[in-house]
Amino acid sequence: VQLQASGGGLVQPGGPLRLSCTASGSIFSSYAVAWYRQAPGKQRDLVARITSGGFPNYADSVKGRFTIFRDSAKNTVYLQMNSLKPEDTAAYYCNLLGTRFWGQGTLVTVSS
Repeated sequence: VQLQASGGGLVQPGGPLRLSCTASGSIFSSYAVAWYRQAPGKQRDLVARITSGGFPNYADSVKGRFTIFRDSAKNTVYLQMNSLKPEDTAAYYCNLLGTRFWGQGTLVTVSS
């Protein structure tokens, strides 16, 4: 399985951004998928995850601002990020939850 993360970039505070995690392989739909982020000098933290059945769960720091959802037909999990804050700046990684399969990371920078 290969995961391809994309969608990062520079955005102003308060703006939106959507990340995508697209997988090769048919097992993708059978697994929960998670987004993590890692800021410079900090540990990698769980941001959001979604079960194979589509049930989401969020870190307290992003509740009400981020939405995770999946399109099984496209083998893709999305992270819609709204009301972005400078403290959301980090490299974002997707992971087939509980496995060694990770996307390569996509950088999100929130700055004016």
